[in-house]
Amino acid sequence: MNTTRRLAALGFALLLLVAVASLGCGQGDSVEASTDTQNEDKDATRGGNETGDTDSDADDSKDAKGDDDEDEEEPVPVEVAELERGAIESVLRFSSNLEAEDEVQVFSQAKRLIRELLVEEGDLVRKDQVLLRLQDEEQRSQLAKVRSQLAKAEREFERQRNLFEQELISQQMFTDAKFDYEQLQIAVEDAERELSYTEVRAPIAGTVTQRLVKVGDQVQIGQHLFDVIDFDSIVARVFVPEKHLAQLRPGLQARVSTAATGNRSYLGEVDRVAPVVDPRSGTVKVTIALGAQAGLRPGLYVDVDLVIATHGDAILVPKRAVVYDADQMFVYRLGDERRVERVFIEPLLSDKDNIEPSEGLDVGDHVVIAGQAGLKDEALVSLPGDEDSEDETDETTETAQRIAG
Repeated sequence: MNTTRRLAALGFALLLLVAVASLGCGQGDSVEASTDTQNEDKDATRGGNETGDTDSDADDSKDAKGDDDEDEEEPVPVEVAELERGAIESVLRFSSNLEAEDEVQVFSQAKRLIRELLVEEGDLVRKDQVLLRLQDEEQRSQLAKVRSQLAKAEREFERQRNLFEQELISQQMFTDAKFDYEQLQIAVEDAERELSYTEVRAPIAGTVTQRLVKVGDQVQIGQHLFDVIDFDSIVARVFVPEKHLAQLRPGLQARVSTAATGNRSYLGEVDRVAPVVDPRSGTVKVTIALGAQAGLRPGLYVDVDLVIATHGDAILVPKRAVVYDADQMFVYRLGDERRVERVFIEPLLSDKDNIEPSEGLDVGDHVVIAGQAGLKDEALVSLPGDEDSEDETDETTETAQRIAG
């Protein structure tokens, strides 16, 4: 029994010894692994510091290069035009419908049948030319009757006057004979007028633009028969703002165009300017005489260019060169060493392409017409064809060296 207990205690001691030995080996491996990990972290930290130094050097190089770029001013590419002299007009533009000032409607003055039609639409007629004839038998008969009565009354009046001069009749008898004679004279005039109404005549010279009746129609008094227009009286009426009143006068030139004739231009001139200003619209009515020109018709819609001023030898500044700042106008003039100068201009005249400045510019000056949107006074600019060949060569050489390196 004692022997058995000793063997059991010895076995337990051996097991305890093995366990302690195993625990010591595990701690050594852990310590060794921890030491290796710390060494790797130190190496990584050392490598990171070395990389950080390299990046810092690169940033310093970039900053230095950026400072060099900022010190060198980059020219702004622009395009310029040389100022010249030429003619310029100040034009006011309007739209209007053509009218004929001499335009009449012809009406019937008698109630009769149309017997004869003498003109057609488009015919040219003279003043008082017969356009149509109505039935006139009754009017001719009436005229013949009163003419006969007048002849008899005239003879009786002559007889009574001789007797009155011889004091053979009374004043009353002579007065009655004179009255009868005068009344028959009036009757003849009335009959002649009624007969004249059977012939419808043109009240003006012109062109028949409308015929509203035909042969055999029964017309009434006051019935519309024809329209006659004098094409020589064609005008365009425009309404000009009152601020231009001082520039308006008869004789000013005007140009008229219309899409109906392929935008062909017609010349006219101001015939008259209204003596009053319309208080509701603040405009002045201006009548432009055009006359009979091929293609122009009353009622035609036209565009009117009214030339209120003309300068034949003006300095012409292209509108493409103008820069607007609030209500002021500027251009950039090319100066020495490829730098531009901002020049204020006050226009005297202006057309669709050019402006005439009052002062500040002269013939031969070069003004910027493209690229001026972002310019400032004294800005450096470059023109097409201004590249420096030496700079190009140096840049090419430098690029080749970087590639070879």
